[in-house]
Order: sequence, then structure tokens, then C-alpha cells
Amino acid sequence: MSEMLSAVAIIFIVAGPFLLVANRYNIPAAPLLIVAGLIAGQFIVEERVIELAQFGIALLVFTFGVGIQLSSIRTVLADSELAAIGQILVLGSLGTGFGVIVGVPIEEAIYLGVAAALSSTIVGTALLQTEIRRELLHGRLAQSIQFVEDIVAVGFILIIGAGVFEPGAFAVDPIATEVGYGVFLLVAALVVNRYLFDLMRRLAGESDELMIIGVVSLLVVFIGAATAADVSIVVGAFAAGLAVKYDPARSLGLFNGLESIKDFFVAVFFVTVGALIVLPFIETGTAESVTKLVLVAGLVLLTIVVKPIVTSLILISRGYEPRTAVVTALSTDQVSEFALIIAIEALILNQLTDVVFDAIILAAALTMIISAVTHRYSGDIYQLLVHNRYREKVYRRLTANRYGEKIYQRVGDSWLLSGGHDKIEEYSYVPEDLGDHVVIVGYGRKGKRMVETCEKLEYPYVVIENDPARLDELRINCDAYIFGNALGNYTWEKAKVEEARVIVSMADAPAVSRRVLEFDFDAPHILRAQNEQEAIELLDDGAMYVSVPDLLAAEQLASRLGALLHGELSIEELRSEGIAEMESGLRLVK
Repeated sequence: MSEMLSAVAIIFIVAGPFLLVANRYNIPAAPLLIVAGLIAGQFIVEERVIELAQFGIALLVFTFGVGIQLSSIRTVLADSELAAIGQILVLGSLGTGFGVIVGVPIEEAIYLGVAAALSSTIVGTALLQTEIRRELLHGRLAQSIQFVEDIVAVGFILIIGAGVFEPGAFAVDPIATEVGYGVFLLVAALVVNRYLFDLMRRLAGESDELMIIGVVSLLVVFIGAATAADVSIVVGAFAAGLAVKYDPARSLGLFNGLESIKDFFVAVFFVTVGALIVLPFIETGTAESVTKLVLVAGLVLLTIVVKPIVTSLILISRGYEPRTAVVTALSTDQVSEFALIIAIEALILNQLTDVVFDAIILAAALTMIISAVTHRYSGDIYQLLVHNRYREKVYRRLTANRYGEKIYQRVGDSWLLSGGHDKIEEYSYVPEDLGDHVVIVGYGRKGKRMVETCEKLEYPYVVIENDPARLDELRINCDAYIFGNALGNYTWEKAKVEEARVIVSMADAPAVSRRVLEFDFDAPHILRAQNEQEAIELLDDGAMYVSVPDLLAAEQLASRLGALLHGELSIEELRSEGIAEMESGLRLVK
């Protein structure tokens, strides 16, 4: 126990300065934490690092399970299943085949396939935290793809535990037993989520402390059940996360506490990844280092390049806009923490050699670092893909021989340019005679107020929204609506923006406001900003008016305070107005 505490202390002593640098210069913390791990690994024995990685990943998987909103991802789940399974089959086969080609035994090459196929939930959700919180479509898609992949990874962990990959150890009964235990834990988690969690919340009353204790107790029970069944604690932790009903509005203190726990173990995870890296040519011999680098290069190429291409094509074929598909795919370009825990389990069971294990660890570290960069510049990467010069180069290369020309004629360049609008057509309704209308971006609380205003004035409007959880509301409450990405061209074409009288964007996303200005529409723009500085920049760039919610709320409060002090408003009237506003807001939320 003291050795474990010493290891944790070393991790944070070393990681502290790197976190300060990341915070000071507003750069992603993950790459710096991995570098910190390289240093910390010199002072911690490998056994402690592996042990820390196992517990750290288990608790992170728990927090990810807590954050899953099944109701929100249900609309995109079918497409995410297809994307995840297609990604796993294609990348898993390529990764395994690559390993066999370079001389890795098939039993170990399978783990290379797993590393290439699975994407990191930790990195993906950390990079897309803003998109998920703001309920953007590509955030939902990425989260649901990672959820499906995690379910597959849990099954793989159960199969490993049954000893399937041990020579001569294949047997049906152990596999059925392990998978049965895993399914039981997941089903039990869903039962708790649906029928028992609300009861636990009622018993806790208004006490956040009791709720946190209750959720931690759930975690202990599920991990204990997994241990008793001789199943990986990661499976138990994932099931425990699914057992917690995600509802921050009713349990804000609980989820704030869990967020702090997640932040703690995210730091531990990235540092342990760095600590597990064995540097080629420095800590290993020449021949072993060359083999390792070949494996790492192959895994990085498959993960950073091939995986996003496969995912993009699947999503576009399912009818999603090219921009949504590409940005979603770029959030999957890293090796999963589940692949790491699978590799660790295999190493402990002597099913994996040090060379392959080290290659998977190093590839994971590199892809996690590169992923932070590709996410930051995902919009620029998309623009590069659709740039005319790039398309001409692709055309010339494909049509250089008759087989390429046939492929181009069959697929065409429309998939990345103008194709992928089926989802918009399927989930949208815009009257043919719509014109001289208001285009409202976002159907949150403020967007609903804009709709109410237009309907009260009997003025035509169309709403653009890309959160699947609000699709039913759009169908019921809106005269005209588009389920699409406001960053894409076709969404605006569908909204008949050239005939619009005004554009009102209530989306809490700076990228959307910037994109509206980039289109240079004739209709005047009313945009939303998070602060005064951003509002000034948008006004300078051509916005007609910019709303800053916090500023408007402060001005409204100051105005009412002045009216109260001057006797123009009584305390009873102020209270009545406040209650009326809250009731109106609650109706909009519902």
C-alpha cells in the first residue's frame, strides 16, 4: 500500500509543472502528461505502474459509463453501431494482417488488430467535452460510437479471461461462463438505472454527500461482484457507471463530484501511459527496437489515417453530412484505453511478448498526442479534403488506370463534397412555399423563445437543430425544422437562407457563429457570444447584433434593482415577475 501511495505521489510531483504549463499556454494537457510519465517511469517500478494503470482505467471507464445518456444517443445509435462494427471489422482485420505480415504470431497479431480497431473513450470524450455538453451532433455520434466499441471491448476482455488465446486452452464452457457473468453485470446495471436509482435519490433527499456515498457504494458492489466472479474489474466498473442515471439537473452536486474524480484519474492515466513506454534504442537493443518501430508505424498509420477514412465513409453512406462525418471520424483516431487494459491482461497471462506490448503502448501514446492536434484543426482538415486542388489530385491519381477510373465513376467525388444529405432529408420538414422567413439556429431554451415570438407574430420560420434528443420536440412543436449541422452548406441550402429575412443563432458554440459569418449571407445576423470580447469581435466581423446572455441578465437585474429602489416596483411585484419567468422557463425546458 505504501508503495502505491509513493507511486501516486511521484506521479503528481512530476506532473504538476507540466499541468501548469498546459494551463498557462492553453494547450492540451494529454501530450504533456505523457511526457511527464516518461520522467516518472524512471522512479516507479513497472509492476506498480501496471497496477495503477489497471485501477485508473477501471475508474475512468466507470465515469464514462456514468456520462452515457442512452436517451440522447438513441436516435444515432443504429448508425453508430454500424460505424463501430464496420470500424472494428476493417481495422481489426488490417491490424491483425499487418502483424502477421511482419512476422508476429497470429495469437499476438490479434492484439495489434484490437489496438488498431478500438478508439479511446477517455481521449475522445475529453476532446469533445464541449461538443457533447453543447449537444452537437458529431459529439453525440462520437460518444455513441465509443460506447458501442466499449461494449465490444468488454466482451473481448471476458473472452481473454476465459483463456481463449492460450495454446490448447480453447473450450466453450469457460467462454460461456465468462460472457454470462459479464452479461449479468450489464443487465443488473440497466435494472438499477431504470428502477432503483430514482429510489436511491429519493432516500438521499437533498443530500449530495449521501448520493456520492451511494454511487461509490454501487461501484464497490459491482467491482466486488466482478472480482467474486473472477471477471476483470474493468467490466464491473463499466457496469457500475451504466447503473447511474445521468441527470445533472437533479443531482448537480453528485455529478460535479464525479467530474472531479474523473479529472484526477485522467491525469493518472496519461502519466501511467507515459511511464509504461520503453524507448527504442535507448532501453532496448537494435533488432528489437527496429521490430518495435515497424509495429508502431503500422499501428499509427492505421489509427490516424485509415480509421478516420473508414468511419467517414460509413457515416456518409448512412446519410450524414460530410463535415459531420469527417469531424466525428477524427475523434476516433487514437488507440483505446480498453486496448491497453487488454494488452496488460494479456501480458500478465503471458499471452503477449514485451516487444508487441511495448509497441502497443508507444502507439497509444503517439496517437493520443496526435489526436489532440487533429481535433483542434479538424475543421481545417475538412476544408483541405474538399479543396479544389486536392480533389483534382485525387481525380488524376484515381483515373490514371482503368480500375481507378471505374472506382471514381462509381463513387465519384460527391461523397466528400455534396453527398450525404439523406439524414437531413429524412428528419427535416420545410414547406415548399417558405420564404421571407426567420432562420433560427438552436432549439434550446432561447431558441424556443424565438419560435414562440415568431408564432405569436404569425411570422414564418425554420429551426436548425442537430441534437438527436430534441428531434421529437421539433416534430411536435415546430412548423418547419431541419435536423442538420449548422456548419455544413447543405443545411443552409435546405433552410432556403437566400430567401430569409433574418438569421438568429442561439447556439452556444463559437464555431457556429463564426461559420454563419463565413457564409456571407445577405440576411442580417443575430448571433450569440459567451462574453463581451467575443461579441465585439463578431460585431467587427459583420454581425448585426450579438447577444451575451450573462450581460443581458446582469442588465435586467440592475434595471429591476433600480426600479425597486426608486419605488417603481414593489417587492411583491418583483417576486411575482420572478416566479412567472421561472414558470415560463420550465415550460420551455419541458
